[in-house]
Amino acid sequence: MKRWLLPVLALGMVLLFVAGCDTEGNKQKSSSEEAKAVKLGIIQIVEHPALDAARQGFLETLAANGYKEGKNLEIDFQNAQGDQSTLQTIARKFAQDKKDLILAIATPSAMAMANETKDIPILITAVTDPVEAKLVKSMDKPGTNVSGTTDMNPIKEQLELLKQLVPGAKKVGVIYNSSEVNSQVQLRMVKQEAPGLSLTVVEAPVTASNEVMQAAQSLVGRVEAIYVPTDNTVVSSISGVLQVAEKHKIPVIAGESNTVESGALGTIGINYKKLGQQTGQMALRVLKGEKPQDMPIEKQKDLEVVLNAKAAATFGVNIPEELKKKASKIIK
Repeated sequence: MKRWLLPVLALGMVLLFVAGCDTEGNKQKSSSEEAKAVKLGIIQIVEHPALDAARQGFLETLAANGYKEGKNLEIDFQNAQGDQSTLQTIARKFAQDKKDLILAIATPSAMAMANETKDIPILITAVTDPVEAKLVKSMDKPGTNVSGTTDMNPIKEQLELLKQLVPGAKKVGVIYNSSEVNSQVQLRMVKQEAPGLSLTVVEAPVTASNEVMQAAQSLVGRVEAIYVPTDNTVVSSISGVLQVAEKHKIPVIAGESNTVESGALGTIGINYKKLGQQTGQMALRVLKGEKPQDMPIEKQKDLEVVLNAKAAATFGVNIPEELKKKASKIIK
């Protein structure tokens, strides 16, 4: 009996040992998987619908591809609420925390973040001109730790839309933040394209959101239409512009569709949620090992015509039927 029991006992001990190792191995594996959770930092200059939509699209793409908060994704979202010093503090903290990946939303956020780290991969979105902002060496080959998507506006097409909707317009007011690089670029482009459409540009610069409404008031009696570029300061205070414009029946053409949702007359441009989704696809590539320096800056290919019928009635504008047919969305 003893000869028969000894092998059985030995086998049992071996199985218990293996089971114990397997349990410990699973524990180690589980711990390892938790340790591999991606630490994502999101830095945003200010809260407004376009930038929020870009962030939402980005996170939706990650979630759809298996990266979910609380499981294998740690999200640290910080909004500077338009304050430059707060933006710098956020950027410095992200660099110190050694995030695995950073999403920088809008030009000021991207510039602040790029100044703090040259090692952590940074993906940008809602940035008008990454080269002008000195974030990348070129659009085709960034050559830095930065890549992502640009929201460069089709300025010429937007001014053409303005002329279609307000054919009698001769002077167009442009409200913009004179300290934002993206706004300076857009203003320069507006000035280049305006003469070809028999338009004269009247500038209304601001340096802070509390100046936006006053800037709109300064255009009353001087212009037949107002153009609002994708300026973070102005768009975050668009209600002030619209209040003045509606009172004096000055149609507002926007640089992006979310401003049309808020009450502007129309736009032809990009969809920020789709832009964020496109940036999310680039993030998946980075997480698989691609380097931002080798990833070209991407543009959104499909432009959308968005019109606001209610705003048209407020401004006393008749939307041409042919334009309605081209619209991807008409807000009523």
